[in-house]
Amino acid sequence: MTGIVDYNAGNIKSVEHALEAIKAPYILSKKPEDLKDCDSLIFPGVGDAAYAMEQLKLTGFDSFLKDWAASGKPLAGICLGSQIIFDYSDEGNTQCLGLLKGKIKQLSKLWQERIPGEAERAQTDYEMLHNQLKTPHMGWNDVTLCNNPSHILDNVPNGSDFYFVHSYVIQPDDPSIIKGYATYGAMIPAIVEKDNIIAFQFHPEKSGKAGLQILKNFTKVQGNDQGGENA
Repeated sequence: MTGIVDYNAGNIKSVEHALEAIKAPYILSKKPEDLKDCDSLIFPGVGDAAYAMEQLKLTGFDSFLKDWAASGKPLAGICLGSQIIFDYSDEGNTQCLGLLKGKIKQLSKLWQERIPGEAERAQTDYEMLHNQLKTPHMGWNDVTLCNNPSHILDNVPNGSDFYFVHSYVIQPDDPSIIKGYATYGAMIPAIVEKDNIIAFQFHPEKSGKAGLQILKNFTKVQGNDQGGENA
């Protein structure tokens, strides 16, 4: 049984629809005690990091998620959930859960940090001004797998497209935990994994066949092939 954390800051309906599409049993709850006996946990999220952390503290999910991560049971963060499992976010100068070491930086700042020279910087500025690069990073982008990802990515072809919506970017202290990346003016860590924690900067539940395959692998659903439509 998979639990879905409902803390008033999540993309809940699309996650529910995706799990229903792959026939994965789940429990959705605003109460940590309802999810404590689940086999795996999905931690979704959209919106503002500071607001999300406030809601986690109000609901008691902040300590619950820390205990869950320490227990060794599988935890999957999605979008904002993939970010606030780290130590700190530039968004609202927010202290986050600290389940993984690293910080979250604003995408536009990352572009400036990663451009090596004046010519390249001028070109990127031109593209940004002419809406060739803009925030949020929104839409489909291909993901390159790396660093020996686990079975969670079994049967997911390298270079598969996934759906992104974000303005802030995961920056792990340990780059070896990056298991997939996209390119959008800079390298965007799209999948990170360490021990029992895996997180996706994109929305697997909105990413068609490849995204549903990830959720099948995570929830250990067997069979039930899908046609690849968005959830």
